[in-house]
Amino acid sequence: MLTRTPIGVILAQIGTPEAPTARAVRPYLRRFLSDRRIIDYPPLFWQPLLRGIILRTRPRRSALLYNQIWQKDGSPLLLHSLDQCAGLQRLLGSRYLVELGLAYSAPSMEQAMGKLEAAGVTRMIVVPLFPQYSSTTTASVYDAASFAALGRRSASGPVTKRFVPALRFMEAYYNEPGYIWAMKEHLMQQISRLSLPPDYYVLSFHGIPRRYADTGDPYPLQCLETARLLAEAMGWETGCWQAAFQSRFGREEWIGPPTSEVLKELAGRGIRRPLIFSPGLTTDCLETLHELEIEGREHFAAGGGQPENFAIAPCLNDNEEWLSFLAELVERNAQGWI
Repeated sequence: MLTRTPIGVILAQIGTPEAPTARAVRPYLRRFLSDRRIIDYPPLFWQPLLRGIILRTRPRRSALLYNQIWQKDGSPLLLHSLDQCAGLQRLLGSRYLVELGLAYSAPSMEQAMGKLEAAGVTRMIVVPLFPQYSSTTTASVYDAASFAALGRRSASGPVTKRFVPALRFMEAYYNEPGYIWAMKEHLMQQISRLSLPPDYYVLSFHGIPRRYADTGDPYPLQCLETARLLAEAMGWETGCWQAAFQSRFGREEWIGPPTSEVLKELAGRGIRRPLIFSPGLTTDCLETLHELEIEGREHFAAGGGQPENFAIAPCLNDNEEWLSFLAELVERNAQGWI
């Protein structure tokens, strides 16, 4: 049966601290690093390490980094995500209601679903803002959405709601032509604003432990396919671009090559004007604004490069082609409901 009730759309992200302070970063990191989708070590081993060492030192260091990228109105990730919600709502119109749901911070997945249910929504599409599937991102927001819909935090937890809305989870779109086209148009615009064209391109994706990939996570292969398709669309020749992986955490081996090492080696290879872009992060955040833009420039300079020649393209954020693609993808996933 077709419905006149609006379809709910939840743009799903991991989350962000509420302020650039150690006090605000600590609970966010505790929730994030306690999820076994993120760190899958046994709790009896991991929790004492997390609470006894990591949460005593890392929040202060992270807060210093957040301070350098924090905007006047708040967290960059939250502000850009809200802009994405507003832009998508405008494109989709009144047949849909769009909300932002974060897995580890406010506005939470429970808050997003609560708003939609209060508006009479009974059918919802969860849209992970991660083009490539990973158990550490996509599956994490699937979990958060499922538990929010069920009104419980675990299979053995108490039931807090009776009605469970119908959910559809949008699958990975790493090779969708509309996604590749949006990135191409975005990069062409960014390159046109430079005084000289780049002589090399680094496509940096967030990393994961190699063990996760070896045990079934398709993420690295999807990242490499995205990179290949984007390079093909841009007309880049072999030898003028490469994919790399950032944000290593802990002592385990991670997929590579590491973005930091790649950037340090560029000048020694005769590369003078690199441009770096993150196809897997669709919303600017700490990993792009600090790790790539600030630290990335430092890595390039440490290898002998001129920091003023280092360029970074922002994430897609509320780019019109990107939001138009998302709107089309939402409507495709809503088939049979509207």
